[in-house]
Amino acid sequence: MTIKQFFSAVAVSAATALGSVWGYGELKQMNSSEPNTSLFHHASYTESVAGPTVDFEKAATKAAPAVVHIKVNTRPRQVSQQAPDLRGTPFEDFFGPRGRTTPQRQGSGSGVIISADGYIVTNNHVIDGADEIYVRLENKIDYKAKLIGKDPSSDLAVLKIDAKSLPFLTFANSDMLRLGQGVLAIGYPLGMETTVTSGIISAKSRNIGINSRQSNTPVEAFIQTDAAVNQGNSGGALVNVDGDVIGINSAIASPTGSFAGYSYAIPSNLVKKVVADIIQYGSSKRAYLGVMFGNEKLSNEESIKNNIKVGNGVFVIDVAKGSAAEQADVQKGDFITKVNSLPVNTGTEMVGKVASLRPGDKVTITYNRNGTERNGTGTLKGETGTYASVKEQVVEKLGASFENLDRSKGAQAGISSGVIVTALGTGILSEQTRIRAGFIITKVNNQRVGSVDQLKAALKNAGNTAIISGVYPQQPQREYQYALNDLNSID
Repeated sequence: MTIKQFFSAVAVSAATALGSVWGYGELKQMNSSEPNTSLFHHASYTESVAGPTVDFEKAATKAAPAVVHIKVNTRPRQVSQQAPDLRGTPFEDFFGPRGRTTPQRQGSGSGVIISADGYIVTNNHVIDGADEIYVRLENKIDYKAKLIGKDPSSDLAVLKIDAKSLPFLTFANSDMLRLGQGVLAIGYPLGMETTVTSGIISAKSRNIGINSRQSNTPVEAFIQTDAAVNQGNSGGALVNVDGDVIGINSAIASPTGSFAGYSYAIPSNLVKKVVADIIQYGSSKRAYLGVMFGNEKLSNEESIKNNIKVGNGVFVIDVAKGSAAEQADVQKGDFITKVNSLPVNTGTEMVGKVASLRPGDKVTITYNRNGTERNGTGTLKGETGTYASVKEQVVEKLGASFENLDRSKGAQAGISSGVIVTALGTGILSEQTRIRAGFIITKVNNQRVGSVDQLKAALKNAGNTAIISGVYPQQPQREYQYALNDLNSID
């Protein structure tokens, strides 16, 4: 099965709002010899573009004082470096763990004050890995911030500073946003002071695949705008003409890492729910509807080949046992058209709607079966559930053949066990990675795999994304990691 990615000819790699030193750690470093052809980057903004003829002065005056500059420090630390796996060989006792020291790092981004007593929302990628976090208000007063919690799935984090009577912003209802609506992006781009840029909403419920770099269960339903955003804007506010928050700026589409036309913000309804969870529980409580659905990026030919029908709504491939969808009598082959009376046309829209709810919430699902509209109610669960009918397709999607690592070949490479990629065809491995035949897969999501059966089992249990690790026999001391996306589309 061929899964086409969004802009499938473009490889995905990370560049955060903090600059290139804040790329996604080992995954980026281990592939540093490969050319960076990334289109999507974590945000940061400036450069003026022509905006709509709307007076934004009132909105900017209200919102700018509540948008803060976030600065982070990471102290030098000793990190382990991958050494050859020589367990079970005569050389096992001669090699211990190797390590290196990372330098001190600094970076910056933006944040939004959401309460008078100092709660602040920002992006997870702005503060991830930081040892110290500082917040500077628009009036130049500095505070040391405490990390309350973070949610890599949605790329959000909540900070707290010890202050009172602060200016703060409220959330607008992002479900009510309209294409063409005027917006302002406010933040601290490129190390500058408060910067305000204007634009319009050019699309809603965008899935660009960027959050899968930091989570195996990513949530993406981005608001797309043409408001100029550059490095440093991540975590800043996207506001409407009333100065209320409709999104948190998070990413840009760019061939260079600087603004080139489109920026992406996390919708306020999702932000509001995740922030409330983090403040109350310390982490976000993710809810799942319990359906597996077709990837909206498939071509018509691929959809037909894989028995995925095209129509109004989200086509259901499978339903999890005991899920809210099953309780609502949703069945394989139905089209889900609404969640809580809100229309959904794509899987991304559906995930965005459900992600703003919590496990235990009642949900009304409207679906079409053979031309008849039906409604059902179920209770959302906190896990994806078990899907029986399509699990076997996961390995087929890889588009490759495998064999167990022969003991003698393993000894030559200093590896005790693994799975060899013997041939590559059309599929996820060739489309999403640079893996070549001969690559030895040793881990899936950091769990060792020693046989083809173990590889299949690990991928079937991985959900929609997985990180595979391995080596080439000619260079066994260097471990590569590759992110695989769209193994299954599940909510």
